[in-house]
This record gives sequence, structure tokens and C-alpha cells, in this order.
Amino acid sequence: MVACIRSTSMKLPFAFLYAAAALAQTWMPQRSGTEASLRGLGAVNAKVVWASGTGGTYLRTTDSGANWRAGVVPGAERLDFRDLHAVDARTVYLMSIGSGEQSRIYKTLDAGVTWKLLFTNPDPNGFFDALAFWDARRGIVIGDAVDGHPAVFTTVDGGEHWRRQQTPAAVPNEGSFAASGTCLIVRGNREAWFATGGAGAARVFRSTDGGIHWTVAATPIRNDSASAGIFSLAFSDGARGIAVGGDYSKPEDSTKNIAVTSDGGHSWIAPSGAPSGFRSAVVYVADRRMWIAAGTSGSDVSYDNGATWKTFDTGAFNAIGFVSGNVGWAVGPRGRVAMFLDN
Repeated sequence: MVACIRSTSMKLPFAFLYAAAALAQTWMPQRSGTEASLRGLGAVNAKVVWASGTGGTYLRTTDSGANWRAGVVPGAERLDFRDLHAVDARTVYLMSIGSGEQSRIYKTLDAGVTWKLLFTNPDPNGFFDALAFWDARRGIVIGDAVDGHPAVFTTVDGGEHWRRQQTPAAVPNEGSFAASGTCLIVRGNREAWFATGGAGAARVFRSTDGGIHWTVAATPIRNDSASAGIFSLAFSDGARGIAVGGDYSKPEDSTKNIAVTSDGGHSWIAPSGAPSGFRSAVVYVADRRMWIAAGTSGSDVSYDNGATWKTFDTGAFNAIGFVSGNVGWAVGPRGRVAMFLDN
């Protein structure tokens, strides 16, 4: 369908092409081999993808999802792995959530044959939310506020050691959502952003020096309950970005669920359009200049930097990841895994 449209594009209105392209997209289910709820996702390339979830579960495919192998990290059977960073087919970092010592970071160098516990949350009342790496050695993990400040730890040696960094003060009831691993993102060599929510706050924190110093900006995304706020961030470059979220207890409610920035996150505004419900994940696919947002009530696509959105799927997903415009995956509840198709 897309090939036919492209061949006659000079004769068809852009609006028609836009709508037809959006309708051509879908998620194709794959067999994951697990019933775990999945929220961590990392696509290394067109063949190698990792995922993670409840019950200490991790998944890996090396053939584009034709076959997935599910396993459980020994000693982590009761943990919920909400985020991961995939390095290659044999190397991945997993981050679990929970109070205090339940928040941990594990690493394997041999595709899950053995695992090393790298870091345990040092704060009894702490709670990890997301993990990201600039490269194979320099990484960052964020957590809910401790002693009035969001928790940020960085590593420069592949996770062997972590250093606490200072952050601006949190407002009351402010925290981050460990929903898709993308409330924290990094870019380039030193840039990082993380987002928050909760009753009274929906803000974006930004660092340009590897997580050492931070500034913070408010957004127009809803923050009228403990289940509302920003759940995911994505940037197309150092200036233009999109934040999505809403209220996860109201999956089909699109009220104040998006904000955009054109100045690197210093300021945020609400665009004219919005995804069609709560969204826990958003990504930018550079080779198509395409934004994809997904959540428990469906998935949407935008080709105009978030000004307008088209819904192309109504399935429930928690996290998404792409390596190119035609190669991406989504994961969700009850072991749901799907590959992106653009027919």
C-alpha cells in the first residue's frame, strides 16, 4: 500500500498520504514464552532485542523475534525488572524497582548464563525508576526523592561503582514513573533528561554535564493525582523533544497528556493535537522523522513533531523501542511482544 502511494505521490494531497501512511502501520504479535508483565525493552539492532519484567524475568531474541528465550535471574525471582540497557547480544544491564534493597542493577556478559549484582539502592526509602547509558561505561540511574531531592547516581566504569549527584529540590508528592524506562533519557556524550509526576508536579530535569548539575522546568501535562504526570521523554536533537503521559488510571483519557519543547527542555508547551489516551512511552525514529507513542489504550504516530497524531493500534503496550523506521518492538502485559510493521 505504501509503495503504491509513494509512486503516485505527486498527484495525491499530502493529507491523504499522511492518513494512509498512518493506517498502514500496526504491531505484529510474537511469541514471548512468558506471562510476565513486560516493561523493559532494548533493541540492539534488527536481530538482537532484550526485554524484562516481573518475576525476575528477562527475554532475548537474536533472530528478530522469530524465537524468544525467557529466563529468570537467580536470586531475583521476586523482583520486577522495569528497565534495561542492552549493549549487545551477550551484554545487558537490568534495573529492578521496589523500596530500598529491592531496587537493584544486575549485569550479564554471557547472555544470561551468569549475572552480577552491581548496585543496590543505598537508601532504605529509595525507589529506582529508570536507567540509561551514554556508552558502555558511563551510565545513570534515577529514583524517587530522598530527603527532599530526586535521587541520581552515575557510573563511569560500567556500573562497578556509582556516585550520588546533587539535584534540585523536589516538590511535595513529586516522583518519577517506572513505567517504560523512558522517563529518563540520555543523548550525545553528556546530555540527560528525566521527568516527574504526581499530585502537584509534572516537571522535566535536564543536565548537560553527565548528570552532575541539573536545571528543572514545569510542563502543562496534568498533575492532578498520584497517578498522573509525565511517563516518557524523547528528543529528535538537542532542542526538540516530546513528553507524554497523562493518568494511568484513565487509559483512554487524553487530557493534558503531551508537551513539546523546541529549546532543549528549558520550556514546554501543549501542542494543538494529542495522542488518544494515556501514553507510557514515546520514541523518535530519525530516518522517518516519525514519533511513535504507546500506552495501555493504543499507539499513535506523528509526522509533524507532535502537532497532530493518528491512532494505528488499540492494543495495550508499556514500552517501545526502534532501531530504524521499519524495525521496532513493543512489550506489554502478560508477556505481550510485538514487532512494528509498516505495510
